[in-house]
Amino acid sequence: MKKTKGSSFRFYAALFLSFLSFSLSRAFYLPGVAPRDFQKGDPLYVKVNKLSSTKTQLPYDYYYLNYCKPPKIVNNAENLGEVLRGDRIENSVYTFQMLEDQPCKVGCRAKLDAESTKNFKEKIDDEYRANMILDNLPVAVLRQRRDGSQSTTYEHGFRVGFKGSYEGSKEEKYFIHNHLSFRVMYHRDEESDSARIVGFEVTPNSILHEYKEWNENNPQLTTCNKDTKNLIQSNTVPQEVEEGKEIVFTYDVSFKESEIKWASRWDTYLLMNDDQIHWFSIINSLMIVLFLSGMVAMIMMRTLYKDISNYNQLETQDEAQEETGWKLVHGDVFRPPVNSGLLCVYVGTGVQIFGMSLVTMMFALLGFLSPSNRGGLMTAMVLLWVFMGIFAGYSSSRLHKMFKGNKWKRMTLKTAFMFPGILSAIFFVLNALIWGEQSSGAIPFGTMFALFCLWFGISVPLVFVGSYLGYKKPAIEAPVKTNKIPRQVPEQPWYMKPVFSILIGGILPFGAVFIELFFILTSIWLNQFYYIFGFLFIVFLILIVTCAEITVVLCYFQLCSEDYNWWWRAYLTAGSSAFYLFLYSIFYFFTKLEITKLVSGMLYFGYMIIISYAFFVLTGTIGFYACFWFVRKIYSSVKID
Repeated sequence: MKKTKGSSFRFYAALFLSFLSFSLSRAFYLPGVAPRDFQKGDPLYVKVNKLSSTKTQLPYDYYYLNYCKPPKIVNNAENLGEVLRGDRIENSVYTFQMLEDQPCKVGCRAKLDAESTKNFKEKIDDEYRANMILDNLPVAVLRQRRDGSQSTTYEHGFRVGFKGSYEGSKEEKYFIHNHLSFRVMYHRDEESDSARIVGFEVTPNSILHEYKEWNENNPQLTTCNKDTKNLIQSNTVPQEVEEGKEIVFTYDVSFKESEIKWASRWDTYLLMNDDQIHWFSIINSLMIVLFLSGMVAMIMMRTLYKDISNYNQLETQDEAQEETGWKLVHGDVFRPPVNSGLLCVYVGTGVQIFGMSLVTMMFALLGFLSPSNRGGLMTAMVLLWVFMGIFAGYSSSRLHKMFKGNKWKRMTLKTAFMFPGILSAIFFVLNALIWGEQSSGAIPFGTMFALFCLWFGISVPLVFVGSYLGYKKPAIEAPVKTNKIPRQVPEQPWYMKPVFSILIGGILPFGAVFIELFFILTSIWLNQFYYIFGFLFIVFLILIVTCAEITVVLCYFQLCSEDYNWWWRAYLTAGSSAFYLFLYSIFYFFTKLEITKLVSGMLYFGYMIIISYAFFVLTGTIGFYACFWFVRKIYSSVKID
């Protein structure tokens, strides 16, 4: 049976989409962490991570609260991404033996002074969660699905405590979760009889423990001992947080065999309940792309086919005037714009961001940056940004040479320092705010020094190397000569005025990505894992096409109106989508987040300004290059008398 072209295209398209959806849904994790095999009785060490809250967005070190501390606190080796995220992974008093259930075991006893009482109450008020890690799996609390279905979903970490009142009293008290019931899920390998850990769950409880006499070496509790089977009973009194009170921290652990294989152990953490929304988002975006592609195709047919080939054989003078509006400005269309140096800097920076985004997404698609590789995404982005400096220098110098600029060193320095400098300034202010709150999210001095070494030691030299290579190349030649005297731009109708057309241009690129944007913001601010890079990659490609097409369409209309000042207009048209992104972040703040603290609000908007600014530079550069290609194409295809 003979296949048609259309059916074979559909087959390859379906194959490509199924590969993407496979990579995003079936635990497609290549490197990251190698599986560890455990035998019965092997020691398992639980590590503690930061305290986190979606209400404040300020992470704290686990031992900021008066929890049980081991004799010596050891910081585990962290990568750059973990430090930037505020992760602080340390050892703990919680140790288990593989496949050996432990009934109620005492961790330690702590007496609450005024400061630790205040800290506990603040963290309970702000709904902080304690995070732990076993064999690279974060601890999770089982959560019932709202739709009542049987599938398991997890909440990351357990609440520090809760507020409530005793029966018959209206006074609200603070209670702490001082007993942790751990459940370790394992998958047994029948051949080697070893086991691999595939789940780590906890059920936190608040219990007022009792004991007759405290023995430091072997504490015995009447409410918690090796014979305790049912710890929580109807008459169990919760542990109150009050100055001067004693808190006994306890835990128990059970092991449960699971059918889940090691390769799929992250699936429950990453359970995607709303993949239909992502497909809807992509179809919605594709409709926008098809609409724009139709307009671009129409313009190309009209200009390149009708106008360029047949402009001498047009029937009426009116039609000639209409058809050759863009041709009248051929002597000015390649005139360098005002602030051409700044445009070169922004275009170079945009190429750097584009390269970083594209390569990061390629790595993420292959599973290198899955959530199991903690901090990997952030580390990859920082390092790729640094190494993409060579492309920033090259592209900005090529444009600068075309504009006949001669101060190439100054322009290269601006490319190397302008965007990172603005980001660093905002980042310093935000970091100072975090320091003031004593949060572990503050970047330590050593990490700050390492970031500056990457910037000054690698990125800046690479920008100069790229710039040098760009200047060695011959200048980009304009297809038509520029007149010595600039032509006067006629009065434009209101809908062709720069502000209106720029703001209109940003709506469609934003519309193509805003549904995916919701999930990205949720992963950043609501402590969820973002891993659906297959969808994100498709949306990124759609964003590129949308930015390019809307800019070409509006650029064509502008040239037809005999307005030849298109350089900055092209950049700002696509870049204005960042304005809508920031407006959306304001809407998201007031509708989805419960942030009440001033510092947390400043952090949110500070980081959203950074994200919006980077998005502006990225989309602006895509629009600029699309328009640059289009203008060169149409003016090189027509004969100029």
